[in-house]
Amino acid sequence: MKLARELKAFSERLGHEFSDPALLVRALTHSSLSSETRPDNQRLEFLGDRVLGLVIAEAVLAQDTAAKEGQLAPRFNALVRKETCADVARDIDLGSVLKLGKSEMVTGGRRKEALLGDAMEAVIAAVYLDAGFEVARSLVQTLWQNRVANVQDDARDAKTSLQEWAQARGQTPPIYSEISRSGPDHAPIFTVQVALQTGETARAEGKVKRMAEQAAARSLLEQLKDK
Repeated sequence: MKLARELKAFSERLGHEFSDPALLVRALTHSSLSSETRPDNQRLEFLGDRVLGLVIAEAVLAQDTAAKEGQLAPRFNALVRKETCADVARDIDLGSVLKLGKSEMVTGGRRKEALLGDAMEAVIAAVYLDAGFEVARSLVQTLWQNRVANVQDDARDAKTSLQEWAQARGQTPPIYSEISRSGPDHAPIFTVQVALQTGETARAEGKVKRMAEQAAARSLLEQLKDK
């Protein structure tokens, strides 16, 4: 099986030439396009999630040999969560080669965080099956290198942390509002505001609404540090 030109270009961006190109095609095939003769990437996603988890667990342990489990766990979670996988997928323009059905094409599936994150995990599994764990480990280490180096000591989900802050003070949960959406349809920028019951607010931008909400929550948490 020969890869189409765009898949060859993607393999170059990924940094792996497949011995079995069918594995890559499967990793990029969403369930909206799957059939008996064209399996989707869900099983590969399941496997890739486990491969990614092991590599990242090794990475956070090696990065800080003195860190305790309570410090390691939030860093690990920040590095393997769907938003991070989707960000890595965007770095290598994975969305441009996703194989989608008409329904997902019409609704902007190439930009959807869940689809990108799932496909990134499936691609990791495809590399693992194609060339073994060491190659898959090297790939993940390369793609996640900067994120591992910069992961914060407390990398808990910012929205969860902000909600816990509010609840601990008897407040209602924070409210998130979309202020604006700009840019072209294929690359929108969302501006989101988060507000507390007591009036404190913060705004942030993101390529997807969830990212903007997380950024706004982090910004407000910074404001609240001394309160």
